[in-house]
Amino acid sequence: MSISAKDVKALRDATGAGMMDAKKALVECDGDMDAATQLLREKGLAKAAARSDRDNDEGTIALAAADNVAAIVQIKTETDFSAKSDAVTSLASAIADDVLMRGPGAANEHSAAIEDLRVKIKENVELGTVERIEGAQGNTIDTYLHSQDGRGVNAVVVEGSGVSRDDLHQVALHIAFAKPSYLSSDEVPAAEADKERTSLLEITKAEGKPEQAWDKIVDGRMRGWYAERVLLEQGLHGDKITVKSSLGGGSIARFVQVVIGT
Repeated sequence: MSISAKDVKALRDATGAGMMDAKKALVECDGDMDAATQLLREKGLAKAAARSDRDNDEGTIALAAADNVAAIVQIKTETDFSAKSDAVTSLASAIADDVLMRGPGAANEHSAAIEDLRVKIKENVELGTVERIEGAQGNTIDTYLHSQDGRGVNAVVVEGSGVSRDDLHQVALHIAFAKPSYLSSDEVPAAEADKERTSLLEITKAEGKPEQAWDKIVDGRMRGWYAERVLLEQGLHGDKITVKSSLGGGSIARFVQVVIGT
């Protein structure tokens, strides 16, 4: 049958397929646009499967918040060029809004859209981290999203109790750039801390420090080690005052951070 150039262009625009592939699909499907789209999608997904082992450390992060609830959604791509495209950022935002309203499971309902992106941009695109945080009664949620070249690259949600909104936001900003691994020292695995203490003791001995000072020196170095990883023990924005001391007697219940490339 005769296939018009207009139909070929429409199919190409809708699927991202090449001109000849679009024309062949329309011919094979007797001009049925929906069937041709599905055929190209299936063929494209077969190609996408071959790309599934490619690194996709780039991507975009969307953050949505309302009524003391926040949602973070990450879409992973191979290149930053694709990550900042409207197709990727818009989908991430749409999924984040859906997760905010209906819960984390809502993200799975966008799998077809993710698959379509794989076909369209010809990269290993996949849904990354999905988080939904609802503040406990009486607690406050604060958020921060750091954007770069039109895409979110670093999202933070922090929940506080008895902490002013301004102080909590300062903590969110701090988390974004300090990237702590744990909220408190109690969360650090004992084996990890013991391994570091043993290593620091050996370093201290090798430096020729007097034996009677070893424990005190190692304790001091362990405090520095904890301060690199534990939010409450870090200096707020690198200053001397710790995050814990900046809370005005309040507390941090939890935090969630999602960063592109990690």
